[in-house]
Amino acid sequence: MDLKQLEYFVRVAEMGSFTRAAGLLNVAQPALSRQIRLLEVELRQHLLLRNGRGVSVTEAGKVLLDHGRGILHQVERAREDLSRVGGTLAGRVTLGLPPSIAKMLTVPLTRAFRAQLPQASLSISEGLTFSMQEGLRTGRLDIALLYNPAPSPEIDTVPLMDEALFLISSMPRAGAAMSQPCTRLKDVAALELIMPSRPNALRMLVETQMAAIGCKPIICLEIDGISAILDLVADGAGHAILPGHALAGASKPENYLAQAIVEPALGSKLTLATASARTTTLTQQAMLGVIREVTGQVFGTQTG
Repeated sequence: MDLKQLEYFVRVAEMGSFTRAAGLLNVAQPALSRQIRLLEVELRQHLLLRNGRGVSVTEAGKVLLDHGRGILHQVERAREDLSRVGGTLAGRVTLGLPPSIAKMLTVPLTRAFRAQLPQASLSISEGLTFSMQEGLRTGRLDIALLYNPAPSPEIDTVPLMDEALFLISSMPRAGAAMSQPCTRLKDVAALELIMPSRPNALRMLVETQMAAIGCKPIICLEIDGISAILDLVADGAGHAILPGHALAGASKPENYLAQAIVEPALGSKLTLATASARTTTLTQQAMLGVIREVTGQVFGTQTG
């Protein structure tokens, strides 16, 4: 076997699909299938079983998957150790960011990454917590910033910062009475809300907290994009519940009114997440430090 065949097998096994793996690896699906078949012929073992939903791993495949992950990780570490001979870290880091903070973090993170890890490469993508958790499990992402992730043995998380959530409304017209700087969660439950669809972490948090005080949110529209939600709020279609900094991505933040939510206070936890099945490389560990540093600078918080 060769390293390319091994990497192809690991990615197909992790993603459960030849189609998705081919897209991730940027190879044609027939070529991917042919390499996996050559690997099976050489090992004289069936490694994958095709089914209507994709592929599953055989018992022999599970054994090779465990070894394959370790071998590929050791190869990456070897490359890093060789790069350190020249005094720098190399390698590639794939990072997932929530849309609500991507606009604020992407530029300073990229700038800090280039300054501290000039020989490494960085890939950043936006996604919701649920899809980024899947990305960590399948190896599409090395690191992700997740909001309120459900405990999972497959994902290691470290608290990064706490964020207060606000009721976001369109700014009252000139001459109208200005709203109070805060509002009770019970009162928020009486308003028509524009929120992401399940299983969005923010949506689940709001529903859980309202249920705890005997309320239920009135969802008038389900939209899975922060910019689109803010546009609809500005148009008077309803209200939103978002972190205060989400307004930084609005074209005209002065068009919105943000009220703190109290009784109880509504807050969201941002965590730094990696896959427990894969040991982070030295370059990835360095990137974790960069994320903590930049997040603290941008949001003015002490990060763990």
